[in-house]
Amino acid sequence: MLKQFTIQTGKEGMYDITETVEAFVRESGFKEGICLVYCPHTTAAITINENADPAVSRDMLLGLNNVFPADPAYQHFEGNSPAHLKSSAIGDSELLIIANGKLVRGLWQGVYFMEFDGPRERSYYVKLMEG
Repeated sequence: MLKQFTIQTGKEGMYDITETVEAFVRESGFKEGICLVYCPHTTAAITINENADPAVSRDMLLGLNNVFPADPAYQHFEGNSPAHLKSSAIGDSELLIIANGKLVRGLWQGVYFMEFDGPRERSYYVKLMEG
């Protein structure tokens, strides 16, 4: 079972999509299986991280900006090379376990869509595999 979701993003940010993914799992009726969350964009990403303290999202973006700063030596004509680097470092997908009809995740874990080159209307996919 595959479903596409859309999200409107700002310039840069982490967007908690946990509830949307969990609702899709509930609606599917799957009791056991795997959930793949995938981002088809080269300047955005999917990650799992803490969703209890909003400062974590701010700190994640600050750290990524420190690791991948703008640099006049980059040659990509669109000028968004740091966004491409961040996307590759974080990754385009996360795989989660479904057990007893729910996502298996840690107490403080949430699923995030990460935007590095917005604002944009973005999409992401959730693929559920029973078994």
